[in-house]
Amino acid sequence: MDRNTTVAFVLIGLILVVWLYINSPEPQPQTPKSASDTTLVQDDVPSAAVDTQSAKIKEEVPPAIDSLLISDSDKEERIITVENDDVVLELTTKGARIKKYFLKEYKMWYAINDNGEGDFYKNHVQLVNYSKEGGDLNIVFVTKTGQLLNTSKLDFTTDADDFKYTVPAGDSLELAFEYKMPEDRTIRKVFKFYGSNFVSKLDIELLNFNDFISSYRYDVIWANGINFVEKNSVDESTYSNASAYTGDEQVVVDASSAGEKVSKDLNGRIDWISLRNKYFGIIISPDNPDSDGGAYFEGHKTQAPNLDEREFYSASLKIPFQDSKFQKNSFELYIGPLIYDNLKSFGRGYESAFDFGSFFGMKFITRPISEYILLPLFTFLHKFIPNYGFVIILFSIIIKFALYPLTKQSYKSMKRMQLLQPKIAELKEKHKDDPQKVQKETMKLYQTYGINPAGGCLPTLLQMPILFALFTFFNVTVELRQEPFIFWITNLSAPDVIFKLPFTVPLFGITHITGLAPLLGITMFLQQKMTMKDPSQKMLVYLMPIMFTLMFMNFASGLNLYYFLFNLFSIAQQNLINKNKSDMELKPVDKKGKKKGGGFMARMMEAAEKQAKAQKESQKKGRR
Repeated sequence: MDRNTTVAFVLIGLILVVWLYINSPEPQPQTPKSASDTTLVQDDVPSAAVDTQSAKIKEEVPPAIDSLLISDSDKEERIITVENDDVVLELTTKGARIKKYFLKEYKMWYAINDNGEGDFYKNHVQLVNYSKEGGDLNIVFVTKTGQLLNTSKLDFTTDADDFKYTVPAGDSLELAFEYKMPEDRTIRKVFKFYGSNFVSKLDIELLNFNDFISSYRYDVIWANGINFVEKNSVDESTYSNASAYTGDEQVVVDASSAGEKVSKDLNGRIDWISLRNKYFGIIISPDNPDSDGGAYFEGHKTQAPNLDEREFYSASLKIPFQDSKFQKNSFELYIGPLIYDNLKSFGRGYESAFDFGSFFGMKFITRPISEYILLPLFTFLHKFIPNYGFVIILFSIIIKFALYPLTKQSYKSMKRMQLLQPKIAELKEKHKDDPQKVQKETMKLYQTYGINPAGGCLPTLLQMPILFALFTFFNVTVELRQEPFIFWITNLSAPDVIFKLPFTVPLFGITHITGLAPLLGITMFLQQKMTMKDPSQKMLVYLMPIMFTLMFMNFASGLNLYYFLFNLFSIAQQNLINKNKSDMELKPVDKKGKKKGGGFMARMMEAAEKQAKAQKESQKKGRR
C-alpha cells in the first residue's frame, strides 16, 4: 500500500481504539455485599451505605425533590406482598408506596450459580432503592398556606384483607390505599396488578382538595433512583440515566463525571419518564398526557476513592390540578428488564428507553442497524437455538456472509496494491528528484491497472457503523445477562476470567486474565500479518493486536466471542480470496468503450496535473 492508504488505515485503527477505550469500563475492586443486603439502604440523612471490603463508606445521594413539612403519627407499618408470574413486590401502608420489587427470572451477580436452593429475597434482583422510611412513588404538592406536603410518611389505610396475594396468569388484582385529612380531604391510590408481565396501573384520586393545592399542580415522584444490581458498578453506571419522552423524542439526563450534578426542567406534554441502569428500568406513564404538564429531574454521579461508582436520579411528573372537588389521574408503571420487543408492545414509545448506542454521537446511523437488523436476527435465531453462545456463533457467520461483498473488495484491493508496490518503488527511484513526476506516474499506474487507492479503505469504513452497533448491542442486551456458554464461559455478559492477577495493569485497569481476549488478539495478529506487507507498517502488526487484547480483557465474553469468531472467519475468507490467483494478478485494464476523462482515477490524474502545473508556474514567477 502507498503512504496515503497506510495513513488512512492507521487513522481508522486509531478511531476505533480511542472509541473503544473511552467506552470501556474500568473495573474497580469489589467484594460481594452480605447475603442479606440486596438493596442500597439510606440513613436518615441523604446518604447511602455501601459495604465494600468490610469497610463502610458514605455516599452522598442527591437530595429529594421535596421535603416533608406535614407528617403523621407513627403507626405500625403494614406490608402487603403481591406475586405474579414475573415479580414479587411489597407495598407498604407508610406512604402507600412500592417498598421492594423482586424479579423472579433475574438473579443478583453473586447468586449466578444458585439453583433455587438459596433465599429468594437475598438472591434475586430487587429494583427499588428503598430507605428506612419505605419505598418510592410519592405524591407531592404545595398547599395554599405554603406548606410542602409529601405522602411518603403518611399512614394510609388499605382495603387489603390479607398480607399476601398471588395473581394467576390472565387475572388481575386491585388494592386501594386511603389517607384522610381534615375537612373530608382524601388522597386515594389504587394499584392494579396483572398475572404476568412487569406492568401495573396506578390511579391517584384527590377528593375535596379544591382551594387547597397551590399552583394548580401536584407531582408524582420517584425520588430514590433505581438499585445497582451488577458486580461491575462502573460498567452499570455507564448506562444509567434518567429520561423523558416528549414530542416523539427522548430527552436524556446523564451525569457523565464523578461529582457532577445535573438537573432538567421540562414543561409541556410528557408521555413518560424513566430511570434506568444497564439492564433494568422504571417507567411512569400518564394515561392522558396533558400539554400543561411537565417533568423535572435531578441526579449526580459519585465515586469513592478506590471503590465503585454510583449514579442517583430523582424523577418527577408534573400533573395539572383542575382545582375541582374530585380529580382522578391514571398512570401505567413498568418496572422490569429492558427487553426491546416487550417495551414496544405497550405502544407508548417505551422502546426509546432501550439504548442501542451511537456512532460518534449519531444514533440515526447505528440505531436502525440494531433495531431492524441485528435485534430481529438475534431474536429469531434464539427461537431455534436455546444456548446464546451458539446463537452468537451462527449470528457471526450470518453477519460475515452479509458483509462478504465489502470485505472481498477490500481484500482484493489491498492485495493488488501490494503487488503494485514494486512498480511504485521503481518510479520513486527513477524520479527521486521530481516528486510531481512521481505522483503523476503513480496515478497513471493506478489507471493502467484499474486500481482505486482508496478501494481498501472505503469498504472498511462502510463496515464501521455495523461494528459499532454490534459493540453496543452485545453490551446492553439483557438476554445475555448471566447466560452460560461452554467450558469456562459461564456468563456471556461478563468477562470470562481464567485467573486473577496479583496486581493491576496500569492504564487499562486489568485485574484478571480472560480466555477469549487473547484468542481475539491472536486472530487479529494473523489477519494483520496477512494484509500488511509494507515494512513501515510492521509495528502496527504487533501493536494493534496487543492494544485490542488489553482493552477487550475487561469486556463481556459474549462480545469477545463474537469478535473472535468474526476475525477467524475473516482469515478463512482472506485465504479463500488469495487462492483465486486471477483476481490477484496485475492486468492492464481494457479501455475500449470507456469514456474519456471519466472515473475516479482520471479525476485524480487531472488534479495531480493541475497541481504540478501550478507549482511550475509558481516556481517560474519566483525566478523572475
